[in-house]
Amino acid sequence: MKVKIYDVSFIITNWNTKQLLIDCLKSIYDTVKDISFEVWVIDNGSSDDSIKAIEEMFPEVKLIKNEKNMGFAKANNLALMRMSGRYAVLLNTDTVVTDNAIKIMVNFMDKNHRIGICGGQLLNKDGSKQNSVASIPNLATELTNKSLLRRLYPEKYHGKEHCFNKPIEVSSVVGACMVVRKEAIDEVGFMDEDYFFFLEETDWCLRFTQKSWKVFHHPKVEIFHLQGQSAKRNLIKARIEYWKSRYIFFKKHRGQGAQIVLRVGLLIKLLFDFILTLLYNLTTLFTIKKGRGRLKLYSAVVMWHLAGCPDSWGLNQRCHK
Repeated sequence: MKVKIYDVSFIITNWNTKQLLIDCLKSIYDTVKDISFEVWVIDNGSSDDSIKAIEEMFPEVKLIKNEKNMGFAKANNLALMRMSGRYAVLLNTDTVVTDNAIKIMVNFMDKNHRIGICGGQLLNKDGSKQNSVASIPNLATELTNKSLLRRLYPEKYHGKEHCFNKPIEVSSVVGACMVVRKEAIDEVGFMDEDYFFFLEETDWCLRFTQKSWKVFHHPKVEIFHLQGQSAKRNLIKARIEYWKSRYIFFKKHRGQGAQIVLRVGLLIKLLFDFILTLLYNLTTLFTIKKGRGRLKLYSAVVMWHLAGCPDSWGLNQRCHK
């Protein structure tokens, strides 16, 4: 039996974000015209009737139903293995696609055959810009201030402060919405499943460039992104996952010396932030909710380190993108 080839395979991983997922899917069917596509939704063991809603409202969607939260990379890989599109479009559930956004990126990549990944301009709900280009982690990005680096070295660290009039080659894009060439995936491989949450797309972009595929940011393509809605529901789990992902990335790409410097530097910063936050709470008699929240967050990360940075540190119900 001949398999139908689509222009695009949309791939969306969901964990308990039913309404966001519905809005995301509506935006696809409302705005994607003149290109053929299929839609894959991978549900990571949701308990909010997400699956029921999709089956009733979007019966054409191809569903993969996981019994538990398998993480972002592993869930996406399940669909990447099955997709029938020339391009994969990885979307977060908290994104809303605008008119012709996907078509513009597909046409751009069709004309530039060495572009393996392309991302657009992410927008807040009010239309203001988000950072849509990600830096490849190094000691400077992780031990200093990223916003300061973007201002001091705008040619190397691209941020939302800069206005681009045309597509620009970058080292990595933010993975809330990115178009990925199937031919390049076949050469580079799938996402690294060692990452549960955070930096898996950055790792992927680096691996693409190591295989001489280009990564581009397209400033004329706009996608609304309700940033971090899942992570905000459990900031402690999300923060620990981010620390874990940084350690994994440096172990894989930066060597033992950089790993040691990173760990020592981050721990010094963490303890400094913890002590300052503790003093702030003491002076305010723990009456400021935001201060108590920060202290709880820093305390959890400190305790996680003291426990040896275990995988199972209360993370059985983890977040997704």
